Parts: sequence; structure tokens; C-alpha cells
Amino acid sequence: MLSARSKTPTPPETPASAIPNKRAIISRRKLSGELEDLVAEHGTGDKLRPALIACLRKTLAEGRAEVRRRFDDGGSGEQCVRENCYLADRVVGTLADFTVRFIFPTANPTSGEVFDVAATGGYGRGELAPFSDIDLLFLLPYKRTPRVEQVVEYMLYILWDLGLKVGHAVRSVDDCIRQSKADVTIRTAILESRYLWGPGKLFAELRKRYDKEVVAGSGPEFVEAKLAERDNRHLKMGDSRYVLEPNLKDGKGGLRDLQTLFWIAKYLYRVEGVDELVGKKVLTPEEAQRFAKAQNFLWTARCHLHYLTGRLEDRLTFDVQTSIGAAMGYTDHAGTKGVERFMKHYFLVAKDVGDLTRIFCAALEAESKRPPKFNLLRLASVARRKDVDGFIVDGERLNARSDKQFKEQPIDMIRLFHTAQIHDIDIHPAALRSITRSLSAIGPKLRNDPEANRLFLDILTGPKDPEITLRRMNEAGVMARFIPDFGRVVAQMQYDMYHVYTVDEHTLFALGILHKIAAREHADELPLSTEVIHKVVSKRALYVAVLLHDIAKGRGGDHSVLGARVAEKLCPRLGLTAEETETVAWLVRWHLAMSHTAFKRDLEDDKTVRDFVALVQSPERLRLLLVLTVADIRAVGPQRWNNWKATLLRELYNRSEEMMSGGMTVEGRGRRIQSAQSALRAELTDFDDAAFEHHKGLGYPAYWLAFDAETLAHQARIVRDAEREQRPLTVQTRVDRGRAVTEVTIYATDHSGLFSRLAGALAACGADIVDARIFTMTNGMALDVFSVQDAAGGGAFESGDKLAKLSVMIEKVLSGQLKPLNDLSTRRTTQASRTRVFHVPPRVLIDNNASTTHTVIEVNGRDRPGLLYDLTRALSNLTLQISSAKVSTFGEKAIDVFYVKDVFGLKVTHEGKLAKIKERLLSALDDPSGDAPPPATVKRTRTKVTGGEGEGGR
Repeated sequence: MLSARSKTPTPPETPASAIPNKRAIISRRKLSGELEDLVAEHGTGDKLRPALIACLRKTLAEGRAEVRRRFDDGGSGEQCVRENCYLADRVVGTLADFTVRFIFPTANPTSGEVFDVAATGGYGRGELAPFSDIDLLFLLPYKRTPRVEQVVEYMLYILWDLGLKVGHAVRSVDDCIRQSKADVTIRTAILESRYLWGPGKLFAELRKRYDKEVVAGSGPEFVEAKLAERDNRHLKMGDSRYVLEPNLKDGKGGLRDLQTLFWIAKYLYRVEGVDELVGKKVLTPEEAQRFAKAQNFLWTARCHLHYLTGRLEDRLTFDVQTSIGAAMGYTDHAGTKGVERFMKHYFLVAKDVGDLTRIFCAALEAESKRPPKFNLLRLASVARRKDVDGFIVDGERLNARSDKQFKEQPIDMIRLFHTAQIHDIDIHPAALRSITRSLSAIGPKLRNDPEANRLFLDILTGPKDPEITLRRMNEAGVMARFIPDFGRVVAQMQYDMYHVYTVDEHTLFALGILHKIAAREHADELPLSTEVIHKVVSKRALYVAVLLHDIAKGRGGDHSVLGARVAEKLCPRLGLTAEETETVAWLVRWHLAMSHTAFKRDLEDDKTVRDFVALVQSPERLRLLLVLTVADIRAVGPQRWNNWKATLLRELYNRSEEMMSGGMTVEGRGRRIQSAQSALRAELTDFDDAAFEHHKGLGYPAYWLAFDAETLAHQARIVRDAEREQRPLTVQTRVDRGRAVTEVTIYATDHSGLFSRLAGALAACGADIVDARIFTMTNGMALDVFSVQDAAGGGAFESGDKLAKLSVMIEKVLSGQLKPLNDLSTRRTTQASRTRVFHVPPRVLIDNNASTTHTVIEVNGRDRPGLLYDLTRALSNLTLQISSAKVSTFGEKAIDVFYVKDVFGLKVTHEGKLAKIKERLLSALDDPSGDAPPPATVKRTRTKVTGGEGEGGR
């Protein structure tokens, strides 16, 4: 049999510990015997290598299958990673024995030919996910010898041929010590190293010298480096543990955060397991248990993810969440999907990880005398005082007077955060730990305490940014206990591609944005909101409304209606007046009304504005609703707010304010048109008076209010040049880098179905319509302006070949040389998307009351390439004129609204015709490619199409 070279006993934390029936995974004795038989059969020549690889591959496959079987039968993630690690240990060790004994044998190896093999990284910790890398350290005495190089090279090539991802380093003990001092990554790798194979003397020497020469006296430096490394990683991953497609390993609240905690503790206390931290008084038994539960949950989810995808994958994307949730036993309950329950558990675990890492990394930091990261000048006046509002200042941080303070005086849990906010001082980790242990003291008595509610309301509505303080309170668990309704949305996810954060995280972001608007920090980006918020009288009501606007999500009903009821009960408790309570409840009930009207209705239709004003009723409510709407959208996630949404909301606000003040009349609109035409005249210095008057006669009233003077001038020159050259079709493009879109202006002879054909042409050449406005001029020509992005890259069409292809495609489609349907079918079947995992019930709503002149059709369905083309083609085939449309996309859901008339220019009222419209549109919503979904990179954004007032509606 192959002899085990090691004379050093394996440590108790080796992966072999507590693994039942290890030989069913791999028998080293059996494998050694099989390898010896191969040598006897083939010798050590060229024929041995393929037989060796086949034998090891078979052993690996059988071992992996056994580990997978145990895991699928209900095994834990921790068990799975340890069993995978045990399998890898035995393969590496057996291969090392085989290589030095049979391939490069020597009877009496010199001291320079003796080496050890150690595991590093996660493998060194004894944790190996199904498709993770194996990191090996070949430890040499002082320098490489030819024989050692041959052995290492042979082993690595065999391992690579087995399909294993092997990272390796070949170093002497001196190299390891020197490089550990210079590089914190190598220092961490050595910290986690685990003996695998060899005599063991070099590994023992390395550990001894590492403790003496590297670790000793360098604790503060290591803590500083690892926390900085953690912070940088968080920034790269979005700096939130509540993103809806989290990274299980590197995301905030993931496995790497737990590992950071353990690295620091191990470095400072020289422990080998988390349980030892209890004896060192670093963790309590309850905290150690939370650590173990969180780690096991994350490992279990990660192992499922690896097995499901068949590769090294750490991102919990939408397309795998349902399957993993089901595999982990999460089923649908009344009002809640299994996947949402699974993800809520994940976010609660991530919060636990955040609690542990934040509190205990900070505690270790303080204990290791790490320099504080605070402005000492700002804290000087506070630090001179030992007592601040009933708390003590400990190391420039606010701390409790005693461990019993919060249990004896629960209100101090609220007062602590209030005091920290007022004085801009951080909270001591010991105080946070004490709060965690005292949360049960927050009950009905404290919730109904007027002083406690005053303090909370002051935190929320005072002059200081409430986001930071409320986030601390949420992380500590105080928010959920003090406001149980808020506790219900902590870690509450929404299973869609539009929302980026959990409900509680979104709410806190919104409050932070609201504060920044008030502080004029977003004046350039949000000028109207910045101006309006300083006219608001009910500021307390505004802040409370933002806190409560999504508080009833996940309850199985309309969260706006249910949230208003929560507000009616909670606001008096918080100390709001009856008037403020009514305002908050109204804002929560209608917090989606402004965005719904702006993004789904035609703002040029006076009835749209009249209906909105009838709902809002007062200028104060209009101001409140605008600011709340902007903060809400801005906090949904990156890229959700854009200039076009700002334009629509500003237009609705201005028109509503004008109507409320009695100024929105025909004469008022006429003055606005006259002003727009005067500004245009100033731009068109190359037009004489006759040319300008001719152009002015081409546009219907709505056209002049649709663009700024510069854009109107650009279009005027396009129209003039087309008329001079008598061109039936003009296509011009210009790149708007500020909006990351390409503006496509089309001036063509108007005809039925033009809009549909243009939408099809753009979709067929890989363009996503971000914004479109369609107008019919008085001369029977159509002037259509589309803003598009590249479906594959998400940015503007900038390259010359793409712009040329876009123009050619439009010309070919309009001339009948090309059918967009054919190109769209190819695009649909060759590109894939995560949207296939979402079910969006198709829905068609037809409303004859929303407009005085048009039938309004709202279509909901799953987004895909060419959907707008399919829908508009269906409407055109029904001989309907599309006067205007708005196309919105919320993640995977498309919501398209069309203003249409029949062939006679009237509303559609015939029941049979209405039924036919619904039938055809539902058919158009079906994905022609079946399960083949649209591309994952396609981002449909809200699109508005504003129709002109001419006869040629499309």
C-alpha cells in the first residue's frame, strides 16, 4: 500500500471530523491499491498516465455522487462542503504519495527534496463548495530542486486533467513569511492554511514563525486592512445586503462577511473554531449559534446554486431563486410565494450576518486599539463630557451606563439613537450588543409612550438625515419592535425585475433622498422637487408618509389602501395631529397616483389633468405628492429615475398647478404655444419670415409644446430640407450622450400602420424604444421622434455601422422590402432572458371614461423584443387610429397604454368591436417564440408616445 508520509496528526477541525461513513465517499486504502495495480499492469511509462487519470476521475465522480446524494437527501450545506473537502484531501494526498513513490522515487531524499502540501483559502478552512477552486501551497525548505519541481508539476497537471480548478503557490517558509508581511491577502491565506501531506515539519515551522514574526504585534494593522477590504468589496457589490439578486459569497451579508469576522478573531485570539470565541468572551453562546445558523443557511443555498447551475456560481439570480427555494423546502402560503419566503429568510440571515460583523468587528477593532475613523474636532466638545443625555462617551462613541440600562429603561433604546443623531456621534458596539439582548423590553408600554414616540418622530423629521439613524435602528432590530407594521416589511422582497431592494431598504433610501432634496443636494438633478419642498407646510406629514408608503406590502391586497389604514392608526400614536394624520393617510393611499397619471395617460388630454386635479384638490397636496413620488421612484434602484420621467412629472405638476389657480384655459395654452414659437423663431436665424410662417403652419397646437426650442429648430431644418428635395422619407439620427440614447427623427408620408412599422423596424435591428412621440403635420406628413438604446449593450447607438443599419432597416421596412416579423423571430429565438422565470398575467383594459375624445386601452404582459410592434400591428389591423401611446416597463412587466379612435375619428363603443380588440391584443401578448424568451440584456424603459392632433392617427 502507499504509505502515508505524514507523522503529524491532523488537527481536530479537519474536514474528516464528524463525517459519517467516510469510506462511502472515498476509501484511500482502496484507491491506493487500485493505483498500485495500475503500476503493476502498465509500469511507469506513457501508458500509465491515461489509466491513472481514468481511475482518479472515476473515484472523484463516485465520491461527488455520494456527497450529492447525501445533500439531496436533506444534508446541510456545512456537511456538503466538508464532505467535498474530505474527498479532495484524500485525492490530493493519495496522488502525492503515488507521485513521490512511483513516478519520481528516491531512496534517501535530501533535505532540499522534502516538502509539505497545505490547503489554503476556503479549502484551508475545510470548506469546499461543489464547484469551488482548490488552493494548494507546496511548502519547500529553502529553494526549489529539480525533483520537487517535477513532482509539483506532475501533480498539478494530473489535477488539471481531472477538471479540477487548482490555484497553487510554491514557496519556501522564508518566502511565506516575507510575503505575508507585505501582502494581507497572502497573510490571510497562511492564516487559514491547513496541513494536507508530507512530513509536517515545514508546516509546523511555518505556523510557529508566522505566529511569532507576522502575527505578533500586528493585530490592529490586520484588522484595519480586513475591514477596509470588506468595505471596498461592499462598494463593488452595491453596498447593500438587500439587493434582490444577491451574491451569496461576496455580497454584503454573505459568507465572506462571516469569514472576515472569523479571520479577525482568529488572528487576534489564535482560535481554530467559532466556538472557541465563546470561551474568549468575544461571542456569547447565542451569538455563536446565530453565526453557525447563518453560515449553514448560506452554505446550503450556495451548494444548491452550484448543483443547479453546474458551475462555480455565487449570484442568486431570479432564474434560480424559485428552484432553490423549493429545494430548501419553501412552499407557497396564502398571499406569499415560496420564493418570496425563501428570499425573505435569506435577507433576515444577511441581516444577522450584518449584526454580527458590524457589532463584533467593531468590538474587536476597539479591543485592538484601532484608530477611530471619526472627525475628532467634531467630537471634541462631546468627548470632553463623560455624560451625554444619560449615556457615557467611551472612546468617542456613545455607550450605555450599564448592561442593564436598556432593560430597566427601554425608552433609552430610542433615546440612544436620538442622542447619537443630534451630536453626530457613533454608537459603541457594546451598546448595540446590549440593545440586541434587550429587544424583548420593547412592548406595548413603550410603543404607546408619548416621549418615546416624540423622540422617534424627531429622529424621522428633524434637521439631521434620518436615513443613517433609522438604518442603525433597523439593523439593531429596534425599528421592527417599535413599529411592528414596519417589522413585517423588513427583508420583504418582491419577486420581479423592477424592484432592486427589499421594502425596508427601499423605504430607508427614500427617506435619505427626501432629506437630500430638502438640503438642496439634488438641486441640479431634481430642481422642481428642490423648489417645491420648501413651499410644503406639512413637512412632518411628508416624512411620515414616505416612511409608511410601502408599509403594507406583502399582505395580499392593495398595499396603498391597506397602508392608509395603518397610517390612520399609527400617526396619532406618533403624535401627529388629526389634520396631519389625514394628510399622511391620503398620501399613502394615493402615492402611486401621480406616476400612474404621468406615465400612463396623455397629459395633452385636458380630462387627464382635470381628473388628477379632482383627486388632489389642493396645491399643498400636489406639492407633497410630487416630492413623495420623486423620492419613491429615485429609491427603487439605479437607472430607475431619468430625465424623461422628470419631464412627465414636471408637466403634470405644472398643468395641475395652473388648473388649480384657474389659469389653465384655452387662452393660457395659447400663450404657452406663442411663447414656444417665439423661442423657436430666435433659434431659426437661417429662416426668413416667409419660411418661418410656412413652417409654423405645419404643426398642430400639441406639437409646439412637446419639445424645447433647440429640438424644434433641429426638426424645422429637417422638414425644410425634405421639402426642398421632395423626399418622401427622411431618417436622421443624433446621439444624446447625456441620456445615453440615440434620437431617431423620421419625416415621412403618413399612412395607416406607420407607427407599427417603425416600431417593428427599430425592434428588428436591436433597438429598444426609450421614448417616442408621433405627430401628423397639417401637410399630411408624419414627424416621429424615437429615442432608442442598443438592446444588447443598453447604451446609445453610437457606431457608424449601427446607425447606418438602423436607417437602412427603417427605409426597407417602410418601402415593403423587408418584413420586420421575420427579423424579430430570429432575434427572439437566438437571445435568452431571465424574464422567462416570471409569470405576468396578460391583461387588456379598455376605458372610455379616461378621455373625452379617445378610447384608452391599457395592455399588461411580459416584456419581450418587438412587443410594441405586435400590439400596434394588431391595433392597425383592426383599423384603429393610434393618436398617442405610453409604453412603460417595470422589470419584466410591460404596461402599454394607447389612445385610439375608430376609422371615423370617434371613440370605439360597439361591444362587438371592443371584444375583438381585447381578443386580438391578448393574442399579441403571447410570446411567438414560446419559451424562448427575450434577451437578458434588453432593458425596456418607460416610453411615452404623444400623438398629434391631425387626422392621420396611427
